[in-house]
Amino acid sequence: MIRRAVLAALLLAGPAFAQGHGGPVRALAVGPLGAASGGLDQAVIFWSPQGQARLAARWHRGAVEALLAIPGGGFASAGEDGRIAIWPPTGAPAPDAVLEGHEGPVSALASDGTVVASGGFDGTVRLWRGPGDADVLRGHQGPVTALAATPRGFVSGGQDGTLRLWPGGEVLAEFGLPVTALAALPEGVAAGLSDGSVRLLEAGGTRELAIGTRPIIAMAIRAGLLAAGGVGGEVAIWDWNAARLLRVLEGPGLPVWSLGFAPDGTLWTGGADAVLRRWNPLTGRPISETPAAAPLPEGLDPEGARVWRYCQACHALRADAPPMAGPHLQNLFGRRMGSVPGYDYSERLARGDIIWDENTVAELFTQGPDLFTPGTRMPVQRLSDPDDMAALIRFLRRATATP
Repeated sequence: MIRRAVLAALLLAGPAFAQGHGGPVRALAVGPLGAASGGLDQAVIFWSPQGQARLAARWHRGAVEALLAIPGGGFASAGEDGRIAIWPPTGAPAPDAVLEGHEGPVSALASDGTVVASGGFDGTVRLWRGPGDADVLRGHQGPVTALAATPRGFVSGGQDGTLRLWPGGEVLAEFGLPVTALAALPEGVAAGLSDGSVRLLEAGGTRELAIGTRPIIAMAIRAGLLAAGGVGGEVAIWDWNAARLLRVLEGPGLPVWSLGFAPDGTLWTGGADAVLRRWNPLTGRPISETPAAAPLPEGLDPEGARVWRYCQACHALRADAPPMAGPHLQNLFGRRMGSVPGYDYSERLARGDIIWDENTVAELFTQGPDLFTPGTRMPVQRLSDPDDMAALIRFLRRATATP
């Protein structure tokens, strides 16, 4: 049984980190003693109910893509590294337990308080009773993208457009569209789809909420309210019983990747701008938010800054910035690859056989990281426009130099 008792601050011996994520917030879960968020920066940050950061755990080796508040106490996190970490309710520098077995990234988590269910890019749903003790369930043709614990059992949604009920694997629905989010209803399940709709599968049949035209990527349900977030940055609040839109929470216009209701009804949101926000869903008013990323210094090449936007989710320009998924770039030119102290490089980059200069940076983005430095964890990005390449290098030359 995976259930954690409440642990006091005894486990908080690691350093606190109060500034928030260094990149997009990809996952969020809210429990009775606070919240946990996970990001592209590979961190799980634990928060008080009032939104103050308690501690950041940098344990995962890859983006954190899924978080779960386990009924009865504690959190579970998972992501690109294929591992599931079990944490105490108020956080710790390292997990209490680790569940390993997926052959690829883990993209979804759910729990009924007795077992933890996980779904991954390997197409499996796994029901865990403890480390090394899992049922491996197959049926989806492709990645499992969402999970929910319902009164009938665990429901999974997949990129193949199907909903399945486990442990038997019964097909509950075939939408013909990828399932992007799930949330349990008292007698059914709500499924968010890539066309921007939410389907309510209940005992009496299926209803549809027309949220919008862009994919739903996060959902949460509490006390008759359904919150749905999408790639456009808005969060729609519905009375799902009456199928009535109550209001829309307006954010920064960037994707909202994660949602969670607190026991007091507060709605937490996190997304591409790396900011966690707390809202009153009944009034639509924001309550608090974590600090946003610092603006770029003035005087930098504007075209280079435009190209840099694709890099800033993973890299900071200054050494004193919060940790991110990639190493900081201060004094990049003339620096040996793999040489930033304290950064956990992939084996390929740790060799240090490349010196970063205008030519090697240009080759990195001409060939792509997968060809220029095979084995790196850096996402594949290429620049084919010579003007964009020149602008990026001008930008980096000035932005990464020590003041």
